[in-house]
Amino acid sequence: MSNPATAIDLDSFYQSMMQAGNLRTPKHASRLTFAVLHTLGFNLSGSVKRDLAKALPEDLAKSLTRGWRLINIRHKNLSLHDFAKDVARHSGNTDPAVAKIGTQLVFHQIKKLLNSKLINEVGRDLSPEVRELWLAA
Repeated sequence: MSNPATAIDLDSFYQSMMQAGNLRTPKHASRLTFAVLHTLGFNLSGSVKRDLAKALPEDLAKSLTRGWRLINIRHKNLSLHDFAKDVARHSGNTDPAVAKIGTQLVFHQIKKLLNSKLINEVGRDLSPEVRELWLAA
């Protein structure tokens, strides 16, 4: 599913997240990354999600594509607060404000792995408020 050319050392990926976001452990960084990618996966169209999954390392791609909902209708006007609330729920944190900061951190780290075309494609596919955070990260 993922592109072997994008193979990265996940330990160093999580270490850089820990440093940039003042996270305490690699497990914390991993859990936050899973929560953001899992939530992002429910808010992208199928084609964009597949393109993004192909560009990510396999472990990160699994987080993006994992899970299902009985009815998965994308909310094209999803507020950033609601997106952050979902991230908080999946990361074990209850505060959407903290999850918003974590989401921006994960977006920033993920975008380092992508080309500009895919970054713009993902941005266009997101709701306006989430798109702003994606593009600003």
